[in-house]
Amino acid sequence: MRVQSHFMFLLVLVLFSVAGVWRLSSLPDLQVFGEIKSQASVTEKVVALTFDDGPTPDKTNQILQILAAEQIPATFFLIGREVQQHPQLVRQILAAGHQVGNHSFSHQRMIFKSPAFIAGEIEQTDKLLRDSGVDGVIYFRPPYGKKLLVLPWYLMKHHRVSVTWDVAPENFPKIAKDPQALVDYTVQQTKPGSIILLHVMYDSRQVTMQAVPQIIRQLKAQGYRFVTVHELLKLEQAQH
Repeated sequence: MRVQSHFMFLLVLVLFSVAGVWRLSSLPDLQVFGEIKSQASVTEKVVALTFDDGPTPDKTNQILQILAAEQIPATFFLIGREVQQHPQLVRQILAAGHQVGNHSFSHQRMIFKSPAFIAGEIEQTDKLLRDSGVDGVIYFRPPYGKKLLVLPWYLMKHHRVSVTWDVAPENFPKIAKDPQALVDYTVQQTKPGSIILLHVMYDSRQVTMQAVPQIIRQLKAQGYRFVTVHELLKLEQAQH
C-alpha cells in the first residue's frame, strides 16, 4: 500500500507539472527568452486590431472590405502554407495599407519541437512573405500562443519580437458564439495600447465577421485610433 501511495503521489505531481508547463506555454504576456509584446505601454488611445490565419480568398476579401469601409489599418498574421497558395492575397493586404506578420508555416503548436523544425517553420514563411512583397520588420505570432524554450530561444537569437495579445474574446466559447457578446467583451476589455486577437478566415468564424464592424465603430466612438502593430510599438518606444 505504501508503494502504491508513493506511486500515486508521483503520478499526481507529474500531472500537475505537465499542466503547469502547458499553462505556462500559453500565457500571452510571458516568455522565457527574448522580447514579447502582448500590449503596448502608451498614454494615447490607440489600439492594434490583429487577425490570425489565412489568407483565404473569400474571407480575406470580406475583411478587407470591412476595414476599407471603416478606414482603419490592421495587422494580419499569416500561415505560410496559405501564403504559398495565395501570394496575390498578401500583395492585396499590403496594397490596402495593412501590416503582415509570420504565423508559422503549418500552424502547429511550437512546443516540444526541434530547433530545425522551428527554424524551418519561421524561415520558410519569412521567405514566402518576402517573395510576396513584405519588407521591413516581420513580427512573429506563435500558433495558439504556445511557446516554451526552443521557440523563444530562436526568436531571441534572431532578434525577433513575439507578438501576442491582451484581448482575445474568442478564447471564451460562450462569447465566441454570440456576435453581441463578442462585441461587448472586446470593447469592455480594450484599453490604450491593447492588441486585439481575432480570427475571420474560416467559415467557423462567421460570428466574428459579424462582430468586427461594431467592434471598430464602438471603439472609435470611445475615441480610439487604430494602428498596425509596428506603429503601436514605435509609439511606445517614442513615449519611453
